[in-house]
Amino acid sequence: MSMTMEDDIKRWTAKRKAALVMEIIQGKSTVAEASRAFDLAPSEIETWVDEAKRGMENALRAKPMDIREQYEKQLKELQEAYGEAMLELRARKKLQSLLGEDDK
Repeated sequence: MSMTMEDDIKRWTAKRKAALVMEIIQGKSTVAEASRAFDLAPSEIETWVDEAKRGMENALRAKPMDIREQYEKQLKELQEAYGEAMLELRARKKLQSLLGEDDK
């Protein structure tokens, strides 16, 4: 893919994304360079790299999870994080009320 890709990419197919991610993983390019070269948000490219790493890790498991299992696991982790954040928020509000601080 190198930075000599087709001049004007209209659509980022999975194959093109994979080629760009491989260049980044192999150290041939950086997220910043790719972002500038292809006018993409760095966060978008970083998401592709993260997804690729998760997929690679799953593919190398002795018993790879199917897509549904992967999403269910991710959903469970996000629900747990949300629950923890809500508990912390409630605890902070309770502390504020005990200390007599008003919401500002």
